[in-house]
Amino acid sequence: MRRALPLALASFVFRYACYGVMVWLALWAEARPAPSLPDVVLAHVPYVPWVDRWNYIVWLLAYVPIALAFYAAAPERFVRYMVSSGLVALARGVCIVATGLGPVRGPDVHAGMDVSARWSAFLDLMTPFGFFAPDSGARVYLLKDLFFSGHTATTLLLLLYVWPHPRLRWPMLASHLLVVASLFFAHLHYTIDVIGAYAVTFSLFVLREGWPPRHGAGLAPRPPLPS
Repeated sequence: MRRALPLALASFVFRYACYGVMVWLALWAEARPAPSLPDVVLAHVPYVPWVDRWNYIVWLLAYVPIALAFYAAAPERFVRYMVSSGLVALARGVCIVATGLGPVRGPDVHAGMDVSARWSAFLDLMTPFGFFAPDSGARVYLLKDLFFSGHTATTLLLLLYVWPHPRLRWPMLASHLLVVASLFFAHLHYTIDVIGAYAVTFSLFVLREGWPPRHGAGLAPRPPLPS
């Protein structure tokens, strides 16, 4: 683990930089007027205010402990995961700019946001305290960072990478399903945002690790074919 620490730190810096790019692109998209869309699933799922209020905390608790355990169990594979996570963040930023979806609930309050307000929001969102702050965090600044769902993408990617580790696999699967369910009850994303997250995240994982994942991805080698 100690030998992998410099690479882990470098991968964290890479991921943080990618996150910063994604946040700036998302805030740029917040300033554009955008239409809200009908959603056949959300039309039948009740909005639950307390789920909406605690959604980001649920994501944090579902994600961080297993990510730390993953680093302890397989530091080299964890580094590959962090790089993949940064690439997913970049892809998400591009998709947010390309789609321009309006808020799932409520008015489009950020249309016309100027550069000064965008910069202030960016600085808040680049720190954990600012991101999770109830009065100035993601729940306030990011109402149109929709396609694709970051909650779904981050937990799915971690699930794919920890899959070879049974002690992490099943808690992460349960956490992932809980996070996705919370998105619908919080009306935080359109259904297409969740579907898109599965498509983009799985595709990037396959491009990075192959399918079935290559031997170097942490799985036991397959037995040779009989001659």
